[in-house]
Amino acid sequence: MTGKGNAMKTLVAYFSPTGTTARIAHAIAEAAGADMQEIVPAVPYTAADLNWQDKGSRSTIEMHDPASRPALKAAAEVSGYDLILLGFPIWWYIAPTIINTYLESADFSGKRIVLFATSGGSGFGRAAQGLGASCPGARITEGRVFHGVPSRAELETWLAKL
Repeated sequence: MTGKGNAMKTLVAYFSPTGTTARIAHAIAEAAGADMQEIVPAVPYTAADLNWQDKGSRSTIEMHDPASRPALKAAAEVSGYDLILLGFPIWWYIAPTIINTYLESADFSGKRIVLFATSGGSGFGRAAQGLGASCPGARITEGRVFHGVPSRAELETWLAKL
């Protein structure tokens, strides 16, 4: 399909403050033969920051402000890639605003971005629509929401359809 040694080079980029999305991202990268890039916030999220039931928590405040752009530890490195599989947990039925920061940190024009997400039960919601303005010239499509860890065969089947 893609990845090392093939014509189209693939990157799995992911944000995973709790490790859930990281497990899926590593499995996808292995199945796709893709490179990986973790999206790391300049200030790591604590458990208290992620408490969605606390109206004063960092994640709640960020998600209620569409202009919020949490700082990154490092900008995106995507110049050598054609396909970016972009993963994140679903927060309030959209992508965390740090994903917008990531997309705005580099030139994604001409890139194909396929989203994947982790969720306790919801779907993509408005994630794709909320990211388009952050990467003009890129083509964003919804890929798959994972509610658990898929098998290697399941991932290979999904990747073959991309």
